Amino acid sequence: MLKLYNTLTRKKQPFKSIKAGKVGMYTCGPTVYWYQHIGNLRSYIFSDVLKRVLKYGGYKVDHVINVTDVGHLTSDADSGEDKLEKAAASEGRSAKDIADYYFKVFREDFEKLNIIEPSIWSKATEHIREQITLITKLEEKGYTYETSDGIYFDTSKYKDYGKLSRKDIAGLEAGKRSEMREKKNATDFALWKFSEEPGKRQQEWDSPWGVGFPGWHIECSAMSMNYLGETFDIHTGGEDHIGVHHENEIAQSECATGKTFVNYWMHGAFLILKGGKMSKSSGDILTIAQLEEKGFDPMAYRYFIYSAHYRKPLTWSLEGLKSAQNAYKKAKNVVASLEDDGKENKKYLKDFEKAINDDLDMPGAIAVLWGLLRDDKAEGKVGAIKKMEEVLGLRLFEKAVFRVPAEIREIAEERTKARADKDWKKSDKLRDKLEKEGWKIKDSGDDFELEKL
Repeated sequence: MLKLYNTLTRKKQPFKSIKAGKVGMYTCGPTVYWYQHIGNLRSYIFSDVLKRVLKYGGYKVDHVINVTDVGHLTSDADSGEDKLEKAAASEGRSAKDIADYYFKVFREDFEKLNIIEPSIWSKATEHIREQITLITKLEEKGYTYETSDGIYFDTSKYKDYGKLSRKDIAGLEAGKRSEMREKKNATDFALWKFSEEPGKRQQEWDSPWGVGFPGWHIECSAMSMNYLGETFDIHTGGEDHIGVHHENEIAQSECATGKTFVNYWMHGAFLILKGGKMSKSSGDILTIAQLEEKGFDPMAYRYFIYSAHYRKPLTWSLEGLKSAQNAYKKAKNVVASLEDDGKENKKYLKDFEKAINDDLDMPGAIAVLWGLLRDDKAEGKVGAIKKMEEVLGLRLFEKAVFRVPAEIREIAEERTKARADKDWKKSDKLRDKLEKEGWKIKDSGDDFELEKL
């Protein structure tokens, strides 16, 4: 039986879907104003594993990922600039162009990491009507109030506010500061923000309350319920969403419908640096494209993520990724050497299923995989690994394709010229230089092939 850790209850629970054989799942998606770094992508690998485990167990998964292309301000306190508007001004492009470009790159990263795309990509700008409708419903029920800069949700009117994060609401109220401006309570949040100067923003809409744009939190509630219903099975996201974004989603959704919003809340832990979580503001981050430029297979990064449980922080280092890539390459080499005997090893599959059904224990699942690979007496290896691959998604049966950094290709081309000139001393020196950089070169007539060591 599949057991999942529910942030709401703080314990692992047997999973039971609302509808037999079907799962409604929502994942908080990217704010498409910049590249998604590898820390962000850990969260999507986690949700992908969850979906794969559900599908492996026979469920049909309706999966929605939102695309925040408006309304996410630079501060969680409903202040600061809209990230899309700021990026548009900085890059000299329209907000739509910015959103379209970074969303395209994000989807390319999904493909590189073998993450299954959702049933629906839901863009905030394409669901303004649903957001206005939801705010109107909250207004009619008396949960909103107006300030000079927008329409706010009154958290004091929702007695269960804080139940997800278990935050000290009384303590927060006692520590009120002047930055609250016109908010009634420290935890209140914007549902609709007024344009300071109508006509100046690139993205703004008419509403019953004036020209403006939606708050970040209302977007996810409106879109998730639009596609999955007023109550659905699973909501995932990074652990940084627990205290504010997901807390607010619950409050506004349950007040609007009078029903439980989500049955299982699941959160992935950070990819961390020595000084804290990986983030754009830290300045010390990498994208998948940058890892490729350094000679890493994106699948090696996925393998690296499996070295820790999704709820545990994972310390990032290039050395750790190199070790993961070596292990991944060895696994692929062993798989490539196997002959399919038409069987399926039930013993190892049972152990594998036990691991994945125990709250997605991927370190345990990888250990089972290696146990099978190293067992010289085991039969049905290929059949079992193909089944495991439905969850692992590591492309173990595909030939690895590496992106060769430009500087490495230049050295290889220089060596090819040296060989053509019969300068064998220089050729050998350049070959040694390539090997020192972690690349093996194979000559093929007047051309060459490069392989990552």
